[in-house]
Formats: sequence, C-alpha cells, structure tokens
Amino acid sequence: MVIKEVNGKYPQIPEDCFVAENATVIGDVTLGSECSIWFNAVVRGDVHYIKVGNKVNIQDGAVIHCTYQKHPTEIGDNVSIGHNAIVHGCKVNDNVLIGMGAIVMDNCIIGSNSIIAAGAVVTQNTVVEPGSIYAGVPAKKVKEINESDFAGEIERISNNYVMYSSWLK
Repeated sequence: MVIKEVNGKYPQIPEDCFVAENATVIGDVTLGSECSIWFNAVVRGDVHYIKVGNKVNIQDGAVIHCTYQKHPTEIGDNVSIGHNAIVHGCKVNDNVLIGMGAIVMDNCIIGSNSIIAAGAVVTQNTVVEPGSIYAGVPAKKVKEINESDFAGEIERISNNYVMYSSWLK
C-alpha cells in the first residue's frame, strides 16, 4: 500500500481499518473506525482534506479526491462507494450507497439514506434529496428509497464490508 505524507499532512488511519496492499492513501486524509479501502482504490488528500466517517468502504478502483482551495471531500458513516466510482470535492452524508462506476462531482451534497445508481453522473452543485435514488446521466431522482426494495440494503452492504475486510487482516 502507498500511504504517503504530502505538505506535512499524513493520513490518519485507525488500526481497525483495512487498506489493501495496492491501495493509495495520501495527504490530509482522516478515516473513522472500521473502514476499508480496497484494491487499486485511491484516496488522494493532496489539494484539500478528505474526512471519512465510520464503517465506510471504498471499493476496488474507486477514486476519492477534492478540489484545490475550493472543495474538500467529506464522507459520513455507513457509506459504500462502489467499484470504480469517483467521488470528488463533495459531501456524502450518512447511510449512502454510491453505485459502481458512478461519478459525484464538485460541490454536490448527497443526502442521508440515499442511493446513487451504478453509472450515474451527479453533476456539479447537485443536491440529492435524503431518502432518494438518483440515476442516469445527468443523475435525476427516480424514486423515494422507502418505495423500493433497497431499504436496509445500505446498512447490510456496509456491515458486509466490515466482515469481508476481517478475512484479509
């Protein structure tokens, strides 16, 4: 794994977190407890800070970055960031699932208890309503989460990733 200081800022990674051997975490990055950063994921806090809550999984190939002197990236608790997703200079609140290959751009706010569908592109400055599913390019609200089969899925996935990471420690 590449864990590297940038401009005097060194990643803060609690002992109960899992970071894969080929993941990269650099600069002003703070992880909460029971997080996992999977194979080929990049969490790059070189141009602004990245703050990650508890029980967050950043899956294989995902990229977490921010915008120089403008937008940090803040991720709440119980967040799953899918394979090859990009989360850039935005705020992701608690209990969110960001699907595989989704892109969340600068200055977005992803409301709690929401899902960003696989492949969705959440364009700059979008505010995602709490408890909703957004999909498409550009991403738009497609339904309320409690109308769907996805209620409870967000926490289940978050808990599963804590279990998966225990297999590799």
